Amino acid sequence: MVKTKKIKALDGFSQAADTAVVSRGIAIQTGLTGNPNFPNSPVDLAVLKTNIDNLSALVSESLDGSKKVIAQKNKQRETVIESLRLLARYVEVACKNDMAIFQTSGFQAASTTKNSTAPLSEKIRKIEHSANSGQVIVRINTVRGASSYELRYGPMVNGAPPATWTNIGVAKVKAPVVVTGLTPTTTYAFQARALGKDGYTDWSDTLTFICT
Repeated sequence: MVKTKKIKALDGFSQAADTAVVSRGIAIQTGLTGNPNFPNSPVDLAVLKTNIDNLSALVSESLDGSKKVIAQKNKQRETVIESLRLLARYVEVACKNDMAIFQTSGFQAASTTKNSTAPLSEKIRKIEHSANSGQVIVRINTVRGASSYELRYGPMVNGAPPATWTNIGVAKVKAPVVVTGLTPTTTYAFQARALGKDGYTDWSDTLTFICT
């Protein structure tokens, strides 16, 4: 007997950019509103729409860097994400493992195939948002024979590379590097290199990431 894998809703809201949370929230709220396949929503969808609209407005207002507005935006973001996660669990059960029904909800189905995540570059494996505003988490790839590593970053200026870089020495890469003191809504460039017996390698390709 072949066991059918249950449909799981794609989550990842906590790592998504603010704009992505808004757009995915709108798709889900629209898909569930008036949907006969999901008549008993555990979340008031009209309230969810209001919360998403408020988040969208706060995302725009936070672009001026106001700490007060950014704090309000982050709080509103968590409110929306909490509702979306609750809806995800409800949809997974209510769809009765029927993909056609599931897809009417506005949620995306998580892949049932386990794939290893390809690194972003030859030296940097992953860059992600921290739970705290103004911080970014960077995971550096292990380079065989390297005794230590160096990470550097700087704000992009009108799409151009940073005029100045800030360098961080990294002894080991088993633990991620938490970069702090960044400006929310600013796009930063990141590069990494390794120190081997013949000296430092070249800097990796530049990766850009928007801090929240």
